[in-house]
Amino acid sequence: MQYNYYDLKKISAGIKKLLETADSLKIQIDNKKSLQKERMAALQEKLRIDWTYNSNAIEGSSLTMGETLFFLKEGLTVEGKPFKDFIDAKNHSEAINLLYDVITDKRLVTQSLIKEINALLLFGVKRTSAMDEHGKRIQKPASPGKYKTLPNHVLQMDGTIHFYTDPIYVADEMEILCRFINDNIDKIHPIILSSAAHYNMVRIHPFDDGNGRGARILTNLILMKQKYPMAIIKTENRRQYLTALNKADKGDIYPFLNLTANSLINTANIIIEELS
Repeated sequence: MQYNYYDLKKISAGIKKLLETADSLKIQIDNKKSLQKERMAALQEKLRIDWTYNSNAIEGSSLTMGETLFFLKEGLTVEGKPFKDFIDAKNHSEAINLLYDVITDKRLVTQSLIKEINALLLFGVKRTSAMDEHGKRIQKPASPGKYKTLPNHVLQMDGTIHFYTDPIYVADEMEILCRFINDNIDKIHPIILSSAAHYNMVRIHPFDDGNGRGARILTNLILMKQKYPMAIIKTENRRQYLTALNKADKGDIYPFLNLTANSLINTANIIIEELS
């Protein structure tokens, strides 16, 4: 099912209130961060680790917040944890660094950029987990930065199987998504635009692996381009996150908008508290 992007201009009073709150917090942050540039740099590092931990944990990483911080700061692994989890942490952290360069260079959101992010997320990963046509979990060679060549699907929490966009349509749908983002980045509120982009990238599922992490990076790239705080979806909200995506598949985008807005507001409050 292809979601109608432009229906997003019609939003509920509850969502409008969240957007107003986010806008107010953004103004407070803008006023504070110009006076505390050194603390902002340290805070960005804290948020980079927080984002890396939570995004990877949603995908099943076994690393704790402390282990993620220790590895990214010291470069030392922890005994008893899968080495791939450390690779994923390093790759995600470097993908965030790429975003700052993208914003500085004012690069548009393109298919090549999204592929570049996926290649970073999967750098050094040899094999990825997949599900065959019989629902059996298998391992397949990784293809960093390349669109899928075989259909992919997921077993949902209600026991049903959800099939993503067929490979033959992926390039065209990703081009529509990129064009939608670039055409509307100054027209639609960043929280709404980033939520729509996030959902549609997950809906398309263009890669064999890294789609969830890539969609969350795309969300925050849009927000950061418009100078909003990042929306860090917490691992404890994983069920709410998956449920909201499932509801969006059925035509109700509002729970996902709500989750994105509240995640951003949570980050904004952390920033304000740190800067006060």
